Amino acid sequence: MTISKKEADRSVTGETTVGPPVLAEVVNLPSSKSKAASVVLVLGTTLGQLSTVAGAAILTQLPTMGKDLDIPEARLQWPVTAYSITGGIGGAAIIPSAVRAALIDSIGIIAQEFPPGKARSIAFATFSCGAPVGGSIGMLVGGAVTELSSIRWRAMFFILCGMAALSAISVFLVVPKDVRDENRDKRVDWVGAGLVTASLVLLLFALAQGEVAPSGWKTAYIVALLVVSIVGLSGFIAWEHYLEAKTTFPPLMKLSLWKRARGKFAAMQAIGFFQWMAFMSWGYWVTLYYQNYLGLSPVATMLRFIPLFLSGATCNLVVAMVVGRIDGSILLGIGCTATGVACLLFANIVPHATFWAFGFPSATLVVFGADFVFATGSIFVAKVALPEEQSLAGGVFNTLMQVGGAIGLAISGVVADRVTQKEARKLGVDFDPASSDSLKPPLEATLKGYRAAQWLAFAFCMLALTLVVSVLRGIGKVGRSSNEEAGEIELRKLPDVEADSTKTVPAISSSAAEKQETS
Repeated sequence: MTISKKEADRSVTGETTVGPPVLAEVVNLPSSKSKAASVVLVLGTTLGQLSTVAGAAILTQLPTMGKDLDIPEARLQWPVTAYSITGGIGGAAIIPSAVRAALIDSIGIIAQEFPPGKARSIAFATFSCGAPVGGSIGMLVGGAVTELSSIRWRAMFFILCGMAALSAISVFLVVPKDVRDENRDKRVDWVGAGLVTASLVLLLFALAQGEVAPSGWKTAYIVALLVVSIVGLSGFIAWEHYLEAKTTFPPLMKLSLWKRARGKFAAMQAIGFFQWMAFMSWGYWVTLYYQNYLGLSPVATMLRFIPLFLSGATCNLVVAMVVGRIDGSILLGIGCTATGVACLLFANIVPHATFWAFGFPSATLVVFGADFVFATGSIFVAKVALPEEQSLAGGVFNTLMQVGGAIGLAISGVVADRVTQKEARKLGVDFDPASSDSLKPPLEATLKGYRAAQWLAFAFCMLALTLVVSVLRGIGKVGRSSNEEAGEIELRKLPDVEADSTKTVPAISSSAAEKQETS
């Protein structure tokens, strides 16, 4: 029994089992690259991910950096927030250009070079491994060089420069040139880029500094920045809608992209956003707990993050093996739950307990969410995007995760400062996080502030899990190719008696599909 022409057409046009409306999956022709070149391409883009996300080294360096630069603990989150701003928003500003940004365009490059199927799943899983593993390496190496190097925390930035240079060279040699379309509109939406960049920078600055400003959230410039940022973001959305609906000018971000897969694209963005809020908050407050509360050295702190590295590498191997075999929502659900449990462990941590009781299982579990959500999300957004939108879709996903991390740190910082101040005053200490001359809070009050921040991170994970269950349940095997899905659909139509005698289904007659299956 052969597959109907309708099913063949569905596979070639990119429809999947997610259901109407049509999901525009890119069905790429097989790449002409050799296996060696393909391996170098994937490793090069992954190394770019490592060099960028390894900035998580700042986390283990923060206490030492704060002492060297005289930054009070209440403001220590700003270096990490600033990093997320430049990584996330900086990427948003270049989405419409042809620049090969390490994170923003890598998803588009991989999606273009690898057709949907096992090879693409492995490539995306390897690339996604760079985010959590890069963060883990950053924490490990960052702690070591901070304590052992003569230039302390500054040494890590030289290491990152070398990694970025190596990535740029390797990718430059193997990434194919863009196929130029002379008819393509090359105009750039600079108005939209300016609006979204300025608005998000102002919003994140206000959120990060509101608690430590001279008059707190009532400080005039904090109020003004919040109002201006909200107006600016509203203006950005209105401007993008106007360009897409009323003109032929290409918008920075087509708002219709968010409606893909009956809103599942938007849900995936929100899941990545909340997940990264939790993941970055966990790392920040755990670092402060180890170094500022327990008084551990950077190297001792680094050693406690080793399980995170090992778990992260293992998770991505699991993704590569199972993403084409099980429903994507299962991976997302496991990831959100695991990270939530990790945050919950530190929200209830007992300081005198052994590391194996709280620290070890927490460090082992927290990376599940980062790995599973980033890898599955990257494959999914590439699958539902049109060919010309893959870099844009990947850029939006990555930008929202980075911005989510910055916002998560800002909000959790507010909660931790409030709880710490309240508990300190109960103990007779007038602690004011906005004043650099304030008395230091008692350790008991500080611990309660750290715990409150971890409870908030747990809430972020539960929000992400709620979206997985309510919106993305049953999204299908996101790592499968169109041919495999079409064949599975046809087999489901066969009567039970006939199914046993029909062990193979002839390939789809489309030449493009045949080439894809052969690859």
